[in-house]
Amino acid sequence: MNQAVILAGGQGKRMKAPIPKPMFKVLGEPMLEWVLGACEEAKIPRICVITGYEAQQITDYLGDRCETAYQAERLGTGHAVMQAIPFLEQNTEGNTLVLCGDAPFIDSETIMNSLERHISEHNAVTVITANVENPFGYGRILRTDSGIAGIVEEKDATDAQRAIHEINSGCYWFRTQSLIGLLGKITNDNKQHEYYLTDTVAIAIDENMRTGAYCSGNPDVVLGANDRKGLLALNTAARMAVLRRHMDNGVGFTCTDGIIIERSVKIGAGTEILPGTILRGNTVIGENCTIGPNCVIENTEIGDNVSLNTVQAYDSRIDSGVKMGPYVHVRPNSHICSGAAIGDFVEIKNSEIGSGTMIAHLAYIGDSDVGRKVNIGCGCVTVNFDGVKKSRCEIGDHAFVGCNTNLIAPVKLGKECYTAAGATVTTDIPDYALAIDRGKLEIKEGYTLRKFAKLK
Repeated sequence: MNQAVILAGGQGKRMKAPIPKPMFKVLGEPMLEWVLGACEEAKIPRICVITGYEAQQITDYLGDRCETAYQAERLGTGHAVMQAIPFLEQNTEGNTLVLCGDAPFIDSETIMNSLERHISEHNAVTVITANVENPFGYGRILRTDSGIAGIVEEKDATDAQRAIHEINSGCYWFRTQSLIGLLGKITNDNKQHEYYLTDTVAIAIDENMRTGAYCSGNPDVVLGANDRKGLLALNTAARMAVLRRHMDNGVGFTCTDGIIIERSVKIGAGTEILPGTILRGNTVIGENCTIGPNCVIENTEIGDNVSLNTVQAYDSRIDSGVKMGPYVHVRPNSHICSGAAIGDFVEIKNSEIGSGTMIAHLAYIGDSDVGRKVNIGCGCVTVNFDGVKKSRCEIGDHAFVGCNTNLIAPVKLGKECYTAAGATVTTDIPDYALAIDRGKLEIKEGYTLRKFAKLK
């Protein structure tokens, strides 16, 4: 059985935050999640994550998703893998992949293809490598006709070796039995007094074990982050890769400024995403929509031919042909039915808005079921909370809710009924009725003359 060990014990001091380094996010997901996802997509059945700094944050995040092992002292990458020896000894037949939890761009294709090479060449160790334009700072791969002769670090390389562009990614396939034996032979006889995993490769070569390399077609597998600038570079690379994928699928961008689309988002052909738009989570957007500028959409399903301008929508559904904005807030568990028009400064929460309904501006609709082709005027509020519990309002088809109407839930307006401007409705209104709530208008002549005379 094949398995993986992911090194996730690093602190990342230069990040200047009390978070394990692999838990810093790239496009809204921890770097560790990217690595785990690649392993799961590659169908690796057993995974062990090595924790260290603030280990509880990682174990809480993982839950029972995979096994963990704790590295009490951070004494190098080799020492980190040593903590997984009990995990390795449970399954010594097969191969073990070692990955870095803070190198998020390892991909399932690279994992599967490198394993195939590892097995077909009968290697004890297969180093995953990449060709990069600027190899400065990375260990160079020294190849032979039958495998590799070693990995030479930048500081130890000759001028000729520095000209090599194939570098070590820090990811390896090992025959599991060989890995256990090699870990027992590495030492900390170096300036840092640490145990380096790269030493296992040198020992394998010295002992004439078959050692090879697989060069990934994805040069980004080597990318990691040691500080906030490096993390920004990872986010930029991931962001642009996602945008390019959507462009290949027919999504339009006139300008990419401020556009962030998480990799889980799906967008139909012909849709245009405008600047300042952020799309997160399990959001699905249909065809021929215009989203933006300045929208935030999270875990929301959007139909075809929808126009959203400066809209924030969370955990909701917006059907085809809806037009919304600017400055609309759609809170969780809302459903905006086809053809509805929602104007500026409207907030909708846990409500269904019927097809063809218009809410032009300055309204709050919470915990309500609104029918088809309803008109809700300016300043209307469904008063859904009495300080103890929340209740729902129901508005029938073709109703007309006049400006500044307050509906005190629970209350039901019948179909085609009207409320006059300024009404406060505390009881159900039958179909076709008009609800008027206006006290007697009192006019006090000369009031302001008397008021300002006193001030003088």
